[in-house]
Amino acid sequence: MTNLELQNLKYPIGEFDCPNNISDNHIESWISILEHFPNRLENLVTDLTNAQLETPYRPEGWTIRQVVHHLSDSHHHSYTRFKWALTEDKPVIKAYYEDRWAELTDSRLASVEMSLLHLRAIHAKLVYILKTLSESDLNRCFIHPETKNEVPLKKNIGIYAWHSNHHYAHIENLLKRNNWL
Repeated sequence: MTNLELQNLKYPIGEFDCPNNISDNHIESWISILEHFPNRLENLVTDLTNAQLETPYRPEGWTIRQVVHHLSDSHHHSYTRFKWALTEDKPVIKAYYEDRWAELTDSRLASVEMSLLHLRAIHAKLVYILKTLSESDLNRCFIHPETKNEVPLKKNIGIYAWHSNHHYAHIENLLKRNNWL
């Protein structure tokens, strides 16, 4: 496998490219992605067999099961980061080792149903609050401890809309390559 082929498997929709000026249309579109993502993901993975769920989406990549559980873990963190930024002045968030979390028993062995239910709940709560944010709220920031960069909430909405589509594409592309769709 060439480096380009591997890069395309890792980033099937490209890396997140945040617009310089985030418009209301961007935010509305990103919130819509977040609102519909749990249903889209559930429809994509619900009928998969255990063997299919154990298939990595790329060489040396996570299995479909691990990707679904990662989405639940990651989006839970994102929700918490939004709440911190809305209730504190530029909080430094807690980073986590997503690769280590993906190796824990729940990510490797548990039914994807629990993470699908969690995603449904966390996205409902997240979308509810996102739809109420003012321009001032959207400009509130948190600080990522690794980069020391301030991340405005309006940018974080885009990051997690991209993140949803990014991992959805990992799974969907694998299903297409294997003629499982």
